[in-house]
Amino acid sequence: MTIIEVPAGWPAGEEAARAVQDELRARVDLDEPGPLPGTGLVTGVDVAYDDDRDLVAAAAVVLDAATLAVVEEATAIGRIAFPYIPGLLAFRELPAVLAVLESLASDPGLVVCDGYGRAHPRRFGLASHLGVLTGLPSIGVAKNPFVFHHGELGPRRGDTADLLAGGDRTGPAEVVGRALRTRDGVKPVYVSAGHRVTLDNAVAQTLSLAPDYRLPETTRHADRLCRQALTAAAAHAPDPA
Repeated sequence: MTIIEVPAGWPAGEEAARAVQDELRARVDLDEPGPLPGTGLVTGVDVAYDDDRDLVAAAAVVLDAATLAVVEEATAIGRIAFPYIPGLLAFRELPAVLAVLESLASDPGLVVCDGYGRAHPRRFGLASHLGVLTGLPSIGVAKNPFVFHHGELGPRRGDTADLLAGGDRTGPAEVVGRALRTRDGVKPVYVSAGHRVTLDNAVAQTLSLAPDYRLPETTRHADRLCRQALTAAAAHAPDPA
């Protein structure tokens, strides 16, 4: 089993990681429209952890955006690259995620992360970080709204409500993403643009990728694959002391 080690020079603490976020955030492009839904390839990425064994499994699943058929799958096993600090989770995951994307024979096309882009306390979640580092268009589709809020959301598939930051005495609310109902009467997902995609297109992409279930097919496939990879890696890793 090949394990990807933490890259030399990778931020080791909170102050250094925040400085990297501040530097890279200025490179995010949210004006480019991004690919049209249902065209080209789209890739889901996800990770799973075994903190006791210091392992993280990353998975990338490439789908045909028109048919949602799987084109290619890949996994990578790495060392956990950063301690758990809310708002800095990308630093735990990125070395393994970058490695699995680099291993693909296919052009990833649009990358869909199980997490956040702009809907992040520092406006630079995993989808934005990954997009800036790779140059790929990227979006985040999360299962919860993190620290943000939204107004009333209709019950039907396709209904949306802006995901808001602030809006109290500190000033007007900032739109950082959208709550999106992907199935009638089912809990929404929380969509945000990452890099080289507008928020409107991120929402349209998510709906196109979730014809039958709450979560997009990219996330469903990548979640299954990274958990399988982690189970296999843990079975071959030494037991923790």
